[in-house]
Amino acid sequence: MVNPLKPSERMRIPRQAPIEQPPAIRNHNFEEVSLGFNEDLVTQEALRCLDCKNPVCIDGCPVSIDIPAFVRLVVEKKYLEAAKKIKEQCYIPAITGRVCPQERQCECECLLGKKHKPLSIGKLERFVSDYERLYGDNTPPEIHARREEKIAIVGTGPAGLTCAAELAQRGYRVTMFEALHAAGGVLRYGIPEFRLPKAILDVEIENVKKLGVEIVTNFIIGRTATVDELLDDFGFHAIFLATGAGSPNFQGIPGENLPGVYSASEFLTRVNFMRGYLFPEYDTPVKIGKRVAVVGGGNTAMDAVRTALRLGPEKAYLIYRRTKREMPARAEEVDHALEEGVELHELTAPIRVISNDGRWVSKIECVKMQLGEPGSDGRRKPVEIPNSNYILEVDTVIIAIGQNPNPIIQATTPNLASTKKGTVVVDENGQTSREGVFAGGDLSRGGATVILAMRDGKLAATSIHQYLEKKAVEHHLAKTAVS
Repeated sequence: MVNPLKPSERMRIPRQAPIEQPPAIRNHNFEEVSLGFNEDLVTQEALRCLDCKNPVCIDGCPVSIDIPAFVRLVVEKKYLEAAKKIKEQCYIPAITGRVCPQERQCECECLLGKKHKPLSIGKLERFVSDYERLYGDNTPPEIHARREEKIAIVGTGPAGLTCAAELAQRGYRVTMFEALHAAGGVLRYGIPEFRLPKAILDVEIENVKKLGVEIVTNFIIGRTATVDELLDDFGFHAIFLATGAGSPNFQGIPGENLPGVYSASEFLTRVNFMRGYLFPEYDTPVKIGKRVAVVGGGNTAMDAVRTALRLGPEKAYLIYRRTKREMPARAEEVDHALEEGVELHELTAPIRVISNDGRWVSKIECVKMQLGEPGSDGRRKPVEIPNSNYILEVDTVIIAIGQNPNPIIQATTPNLASTKKGTVVVDENGQTSREGVFAGGDLSRGGATVILAMRDGKLAATSIHQYLEKKAVEHHLAKTAVS
């Protein structure tokens, strides 16, 4: 069925607003903020699609989802078929539909957005993936040819899960190794429950396991076994390293090592992965106090400040050295944070953390900034305004200014090239300096987005397949020559 409306009629339909918890209610709970679309809303939104002859929205999608095709199926109310269409390119759509920065990718390219608001592609994706979870049978696709080669995937975050799903569907024997006691990586310990419920994540991981993927937890590569041992002793034919970036950056300002100063990764892990928000049901309390300050302007900073707000402080400050407009975080998350009561201190940088008693943080000293000339990255550099210092009374400080990879694998894998920041060096195919060892996601990029990590996982899966196909041909030719 073709969209029954003329293009001019489609453009008159306003972009549909998702159902959301009211700010004054949601800032006191960890339930999902956005409830997405119902069937009426999803129909109206899907009808807005112009069904372009040259769908540039696909070019904006890092994993190349056929967006017009799945939207046409939504118009026809074929929601299960729409979910299946998405899964041809993205095997965990309930996750990407929730956390992917669509406004900077597929929706940014949407032609409807040139004069009107772009199609709400992410919310459409979320609707059909949730519909499949509730009403579909979630039967995995049939795998026609099984292969003998064994592939190890180190890390169970978005890059690892995507690579595992791609390779399993090609028939490979895939084993994933997770250092912690539950799979998911940053999806589990970094993204709050109110943005990505653990129950949704668990279903998506289970769908990957249904493809025949084995997940081994409490197994630290570099400690329990090395990369070389995986290849030589465990018999794996190729490895994909996708351990993310869990080592936090700090500013190096005085007082940053005081009790009461957290890195965002430590704070979010305590609250999300260890269920600190359910204390005392889960015995992982997180002391916040009456006033908390989060330093940073990315998605992790938004997650941290909105999580902290829900733990009950009177004030939750967000300190950022540029303006709201320059924040790298998703616009939706910034708006949600401000709606919920976060107090933004833009054009502000912390210069000192202070303790009244030497035992716990009590204040943070800040200085006002102004934007100067653009730097090498094209962004205007923040410049300190002399004599603009001021003090904020705080009980907790959370630093969210980026992360680098954990160095365990690099330190225990001979001849694995890495940068000064600890990222593993890869070529255009995701191949590292070690034969048969590939890497992607934040391990090779540094801190990036979930969807870019997934793209790396897809690329690595294709490269690993090509690598093993080449090895199989070489082995066959060698045997033929001997015989």
